[in-house]
Amino acid sequence: MSADAITPVFVRLKLSLLRNGLRQSGGRKAAYITSAVFALLFAALQLIGLIALRGHAHAESVVVLAVAVLGLGWAVMPLFFPSGDETLDPTRLVMLPLRPRPLVRALLTASLVGIGPLFTLCLLVGSVVAVARGGAAFAVGAVAVVLALLVCVALARAVAAANVRLLTSRKGRDLAVLSGLVIAIGAQIVNFGAQRIGASGLGELDPAAGILQWVPPASAIGAVHAVGEGSYGVAAAQLALTAGALVALLALWSRHLTRLMTSPDGSTLPGAESAAKERSSTGLGRLLPPGRTGTVMERSLRYVWRDPKTKAAWVTSLAIGLIVPVFNAWQGTGSVYFACFAAGMLGIQMYNQFGQDTSAFWIVAMTISSTRDAYVELRARAYALLLITVPYAALVTILTTAMLGDWRRLPEALGLSFALLGAMLATGAWTSARFPYSIPQEGYKNVAPGQTGLAWISIFGGMVAAALLCAPVIALTIWLNVSADGEDWTWLLLPVSTAYGAGLAAAGLKLAAPRTARRLPEILAAVSKG
Repeated sequence: MSADAITPVFVRLKLSLLRNGLRQSGGRKAAYITSAVFALLFAALQLIGLIALRGHAHAESVVVLAVAVLGLGWAVMPLFFPSGDETLDPTRLVMLPLRPRPLVRALLTASLVGIGPLFTLCLLVGSVVAVARGGAAFAVGAVAVVLALLVCVALARAVAAANVRLLTSRKGRDLAVLSGLVIAIGAQIVNFGAQRIGASGLGELDPAAGILQWVPPASAIGAVHAVGEGSYGVAAAQLALTAGALVALLALWSRHLTRLMTSPDGSTLPGAESAAKERSSTGLGRLLPPGRTGTVMERSLRYVWRDPKTKAAWVTSLAIGLIVPVFNAWQGTGSVYFACFAAGMLGIQMYNQFGQDTSAFWIVAMTISSTRDAYVELRARAYALLLITVPYAALVTILTTAMLGDWRRLPEALGLSFALLGAMLATGAWTSARFPYSIPQEGYKNVAPGQTGLAWISIFGGMVAAALLCAPVIALTIWLNVSADGEDWTWLLLPVSTAYGAGLAAAGLKLAAPRTARRLPEILAAVSKG
């Protein structure tokens, strides 16, 4: 079947999938319409803003960076939202007598149907209007818009085809949970970037834009600006680079389609040798204490590595805990005390310890028959958290101190971090027993319906309590810094604060253990709700 014959069929198929998806429920239809309205409204406002940017000295830098970020979004979209478009899975077509080249052309055309391509088109058109000068530039802009749009769509399709075996598996679907990490890190980068631009002006974007104007699809917009400046050779090179990228992406997409449609799917069948190796691997267990403590620690660490939502929470905390102090220090506006943010972000992982187990907590509950059992369980979970948090907090504090060159305050900053960590272990253990809540395993929600209040009380109430518990250490730090002779004794803050944090953690575990033992049925009911 030729591409001319199957292309209309695939376009109608895409429209049918959209229409039938909206018929499944009124809620889904309302959500889709609402998201479409907001997306199109934002696209229209963005288009107006880009047009208003016309004539600005740094307009090219803004639009080049915007198109580069847009291209990056198209590249990662299939990895984090694989269920957003059912046509992203070409393995559904393996039984049809279709050749790769016509199939690529038909799928590419069908991919242009949707809110995403329309949003992209608005941004590209606004970018061209913002930088084009003269009729020749607008003529090149029409070509640039088409090329950039096709590069974005082809990039998303090539990435999806290259990872389709992963994306259609259970682990691949769980990968979407990590989208929260991208959003969190991206928000921090945008925040610091906006602060820097606000302080220094849009001229800060020029060096990055000078590089990205040679990276497709942003190179297409760079060509429009080059034509307006009379640099026809540069414009031709940038357009050729964009066209070459499109051809390369289509060829890569076609090759992966051929492989998908002619090779068996063995992605979910691990080899016997690797499976046996995994079963016999006890390296982690040999490094941990014997008995229940080591078993609970190993289970907790395996949750961090294997459970998608637990992993997402940890990776997000690790990333943000490093970004905030380091970026502030890099900008010259930070303080060594910002390093406490790392300990605080990881200390949150102690809250709702039993909710992380979900319905599997009943297995743990069967092994707890006394306050001693509950204490050992909580203590081992705290040890597992400390195994990662203590060296991480120390590393972030030392790195922040080195960037600021304020080595005199290293002991007190590190001591405050350890005191805060101890306080959060104490309050986290207590709130885990007093305010447990369920974490749904599917979807993007981290709290089961009806338990949002419990989550707020557990996390934010516990954090406020931890801050209050750290008040003596904070007061001592302030007193030594303002006292005339106190600076000679600030080194004592590290051992004193560390001992104080350890004492808080031990007391918190002791107080939480009897409550955990008494409330096992209530905890099990709460964490199994989702």
